[in-house]
Amino acid sequence: MIEDTPSSITGQSTSADQSDAATPTIQIDIENTAPDFWSDDHAWLSLFEKTILNVMRAEKIDSPNGEVSIVLTNDDNMRALNLEHRGKDKSTNVLSFPGLSDDQLDAVIDGHMDTEFPYMFGDIVLAFETVQAEAVEQKKSFEAHLCHLIVHGFLHLLGYDHIEDDEAEAMEARERTILANMNIADPYAYETVLEQ
Repeated sequence: MIEDTPSSITGQSTSADQSDAATPTIQIDIENTAPDFWSDDHAWLSLFEKTILNVMRAEKIDSPNGEVSIVLTNDDNMRALNLEHRGKDKSTNVLSFPGLSDDQLDAVIDGHMDTEFPYMFGDIVLAFETVQAEAVEQKKSFEAHLCHLIVHGFLHLLGYDHIEDDEAEAMEARERTILANMNIADPYAYETVLEQ
């Protein structure tokens, strides 16, 4: 994805779930391409693991050898990626780049993926300034908004989309449910306030 990375953090989740369901695990690789914006703090790894594992539990995915890459970047880099991959000459908060084919993703979701070897769900890229500005505008904490964007990005890697209205409604409903399970308020509630 992005080759010149000044720092990298790698971790494997080991947290246990209190439910009867199998406890998923995920390997997360963090690439910090904008250390002037993102602190090189291992707290990001813990937050990302917690968030992605909540998505996996909600989607009933037990993935012993799954991996995801999270790229922490700035608006300038994100603008270049957004232009290259989506034809939009502006920054955005999050971009997702799936790493599995539709057949592979179906196998993971159905529990039939050959898990002998690691496989990559894909990449999630986050732009610090945009995430921060949105959090302020929406009167949310930076961490809560970041969790929402990780949920949103990872759901994209799992095949969710929001091009059509019905797809958007389904994806937003999943996001609300997953975030509520993490004690994070409805991420779209601010839109209702803006409409009034």
